[in-house]
Amino acid sequence: MSQASIGVGRQANARRAAAAPRAVISQSWDRVRGHGVDPDRGSQPGQLPAEEIEHRRRRSPLTEVVPLLRDGLSSAAHSTSHMMIIADDEGRVLWRDGDLTTRGSADRIGITQGSSWLEETAGTNAIGTTLATGRPTEVHSAEHFVHALRWTNCAAAPLRDPRDGRLLGAVDVTGPAATAHPATLALVTAVARVAEGELRARHWASVDSLRSVAAPLLARIHGRAVVVDPHGWTAAVTGMPPLDRVALPSAPQAGQLWLPTLGMCALEPLPGGWLVRPGPVDGEGAGPPSRVVLDVSRARAWTVAVSGPAGRWEQQLSPRHAELLLVLALHRAGRTAAELACDLFGDPSRTVTVRAELSRLRRTLAGVLAHRPYRFADEVDVELLGPQRPADLLPHSAAPAVVTARRVAAPVVWGPSHPPTG
Repeated sequence: MSQASIGVGRQANARRAAAAPRAVISQSWDRVRGHGVDPDRGSQPGQLPAEEIEHRRRRSPLTEVVPLLRDGLSSAAHSTSHMMIIADDEGRVLWRDGDLTTRGSADRIGITQGSSWLEETAGTNAIGTTLATGRPTEVHSAEHFVHALRWTNCAAAPLRDPRDGRLLGAVDVTGPAATAHPATLALVTAVARVAEGELRARHWASVDSLRSVAAPLLARIHGRAVVVDPHGWTAAVTGMPPLDRVALPSAPQAGQLWLPTLGMCALEPLPGGWLVRPGPVDGEGAGPPSRVVLDVSRARAWTVAVSGPAGRWEQQLSPRHAELLLVLALHRAGRTAAELACDLFGDPSRTVTVRAELSRLRRTLAGVLAHRPYRFADEVDVELLGPQRPADLLPHSAAPAVVTARRVAAPVVWGPSHPPTG
């Protein structure tokens, strides 16, 4: 990058230091204060041992795209005395690359492999704030909550698993504020999207491979059956209309299981997936789901669990679906599409988006969600698990209904005999 461009970066940082804090920074500082982070020292929980770092690398899907991220960012990091950092969904640094002098300076303040960069341990920083909000974030020198970080400028983008939308971690470029370039955040975000595209291509290649295994198997089966990968994406189907995806629980096991839209099914393991056989099996007809537990207590991962006489089923939620189910749990009497559009976007005209998302949710939660108005079914008990501090509820969300919910008391158990009003 040219000296003129770097000079632009210095001037921009100086202007920002004199201006009022941006909303994303102000909100982050509020969260950090609530966690009791010391601005003089931070609150690092200690580094991971080398063997744990290696274990996390092997387990993480990000391992597949580390070379791509390095190719896209390392040269830019070197040219501005910055370094590239890849962290997992818990904010732990798994890979670093870039300028040697900057890495030495980073070592002295704890930006090392295995260190934690969540907001609750390191204060406001690009990695931690990106993981909290789910959005690309740049944090300029004086915007860091911990004083020791204020010589840096950092820009990070989230990395999501294209198979299920799960947050895998973040990629970041960090270095001296004096050499920051104004296009860094755009570059990091673009490279992160390319990496997600590579993960998507690898996923569909694995589905194609599973299809070749499934074809001869399904040719011998009479009746309905579908072969899916571990995330429920369909590789092959027989005896029934095609499905894009089957909603599997987070940790499926062989045997009988109730699945949304398919009812009771038999699951059999296959190399790289599952054989799902819907049909009359022991326990079918035992009754519809009777209980839902919506867990939004964590900052970055949310689940819905459905249980009843036929068994229990659990699945992770996307950020948008977590917002929608939270609103429906808070309004057991139901919400119209226009009301939900206001709840989520502050705009009653965005009903098309709301209906599309609810259509996806109802395919996943058949028998649990009703409509006209949209609501949890009247016969279902709903338990809502929130964070210890209401202010920490879905920190990624700017939905008006979530912002309002952060100001109320901790959630309680609501059942059909005493639903909340609204």
